Amino acid sequence: MEIINPPEIHPAPGFSHVVIAEGTRQTFFAGQTAISPDFEVIGGDDLHAQTVASMRNLEIAMRAAGVTWDQIVRRTIYTTRPHEYEVISRAIAEVTGQTEDFPAQTILGVTGLAIPGLLVEIECTAVS
Repeated sequence: MEIINPPEIHPAPGFSHVVIAEGTRQTFFAGQTAISPDFEVIGGDDLHAQTVASMRNLEIAMRAAGVTWDQIVRRTIYTTRPHEYEVISRAIAEVTGQTEDFPAQTILGVTGLAIPGLLVEIECTAVS
């Protein structure tokens, strides 16, 4: 994987502008949210707690597919609070342990998610 952050574009806090991935296996993960196994929202109105829970659910799916965080090349985040991207980035780093070589990422502001009370949904793609 090659990470590129052109100096002519703003710094990329918590993500990379360009990721060139090589590999033959692509794994696409559906958006994961802060939903517990008994279908309850985890974290209430706390964006950090919901982001951590979403990432933990994503981590479970990744483990089932045999994928690690360093194989994630693309991440899309849907949130009702897009301006709180620093909270989201901090929670993601807490779960992944990544401090550099981040995947390409987009954060999209949405008016709502599938279940009332959800604040964030995260989907990603891995290449191995």
